[in-house]
Amino acid sequence: MAKQEIRGNTLRVYLYLLRHGECELREIQRALGFSTPSLASYHLNRLVKAGYVKQNEDGKYYAVKDASNELLEDYTKLGFLLVPQSLFFSVLFSILVAYFSYRSLADRAFVPFLAASALGAVGSLWYETFKLVRKLRALD
Repeated sequence: MAKQEIRGNTLRVYLYLLRHGECELREIQRALGFSTPSLASYHLNRLVKAGYVKQNEDGKYYAVKDASNELLEDYTKLGFLLVPQSLFFSVLFSILVAYFSYRSLADRAFVPFLAASALGAVGSLWYETFKLVRKLRALD
């Protein structure tokens, strides 16, 4: 199963297991609001078949940590939080733009060029960051 096929509810199940550790089928069903255990089982089986989840001898499911790098390649895990990697660049470039804008008050010759290029770069970074945040929130 290709990475792009792991999305929607199947990705929600993976993220739940990643955050909560070993879980039983019914626990996943209740936590994610699935109407039946078979629906949770369907998503778990897709993840098991893809190699992202395993089942232990007690029947509990757990996320394979190695798979999180592939599935969540656009995110960085900070403790229990998943944050878009572009957030770091967005913050960095926002600070740089603010600093150089302040410094350019003394020499106004290159202010229009600075403003146009900086706003374009920062705007596109923040757009990508918010797009990834919306994607992650849609899964919760």
